[in-house]
Amino acid sequence: MSIKKGIILAGGSGKRLHPLTLSISKQLLPIYDKPMIYYPLSTLIIAGVIDVLIICNPGEDILFRKLLGDGSQLGINITYKIQEKPEGIAQALLIGKEFIDNSSCILILGDNIFYGQRLEEKLISAGSRSGGATVFAHEVKDPERYGVVEFDSSGKAISIIEKPLNPKSNYAVTGLYFFDSNAHEIASSLTPSARGELEITDVNAEYLKMGNLQVEVLDKTSTWLDAGTHQTYHESSEFVSLLNKKNGINLACLEVEAYKKGLLDKEQLRDVTLNMGDSYYQNYLMQFLESEQVD
Repeated sequence: MSIKKGIILAGGSGKRLHPLTLSISKQLLPIYDKPMIYYPLSTLIIAGVIDVLIICNPGEDILFRKLLGDGSQLGINITYKIQEKPEGIAQALLIGKEFIDNSSCILILGDNIFYGQRLEEKLISAGSRSGGATVFAHEVKDPERYGVVEFDSSGKAISIIEKPLNPKSNYAVTGLYFFDSNAHEIASSLTPSARGELEITDVNAEYLKMGNLQVEVLDKTSTWLDAGTHQTYHESSEFVSLLNKKNGINLACLEVEAYKKGLLDKEQLRDVTLNMGDSYYQNYLMQFLESEQVD
C-alpha cells in the first residue's frame, strides 16, 4: 500500500536566488518550460500520492492556487497552508499536522528535481514499507552544503550530520523524505539548532537511532538537482532542456503523469488539454493523445 499523502515545502525566503525571488516565490520561477513546483509535484504523483499539501509564504497561496487550483484537473486533491516564518524543513511536519492526521506521508522540497529510469520503482518501494523512514542519498561534489550520511564498511548508514565541516562521505541526503506516522511527534520534540531551525536531519537521525531509517542510494543512472542557487537553477533548466531535445522526454508533464497513474482517463486528459490555450505545452499533450501510448 503506497503512501497517499504528500507535502511540498514551497515557503522560505529564497535568499540564495536574490534578487530573482524578491517579488515571487522561487517555486514559481521557470525551470526550462514549466514552473519549478511542477517537478516536485510530478515526483509525488509518480510515487502514488493523490492528496497534496503545498506549504507556502503568506500571500503566495493565491498564486499557487491560480496555477494549480484544487488539483481536480489532475485527478488529485491539493490544499494549501501558510508558513508564517521559515524555521527549518522539519517545521513542515508541524504545519501539516492536520493534513498528515497520524498517517504516513512524503515530504519533498519545492526546489528539488528527480529523474531516473528506475525512479518510479524506487519511490513505490519506499512508499510501500510498513514503517519507519526512507531517505535518498546522492553523491555530490560539495557535501558540506547538505545533510551528509556516513556508511560503514557494509554500506549501512551509521550517522547523518547537517552541513558538516569535515564530511565523512560525499553522499548528501536529498530533499525527499518518506515518513511513517511518528514523524510529527518526532518533529514536535526537536529543539532549534544553532541556526534557529528545526532540522530535518535531526528527524532522520532520530529514526536512525531507533533503527528505523532506510537510506536508498541513487546510482549514476539517476539525477538529483537542487535548484536553490543561481548555478544549480540554470543547470536544472539546461538538464531539462537537454532531456527534451535529445531524448524527447518532457519531464514533469503533470497531466501525462496523472494519466499514466490512472488518475485521468483518456477523455479527461483530452478535456484538460483542449481547455488550455494554444501553446507548446498544449501541442505536446495533443501529440501524446494521438500517440500509440493512448490508442
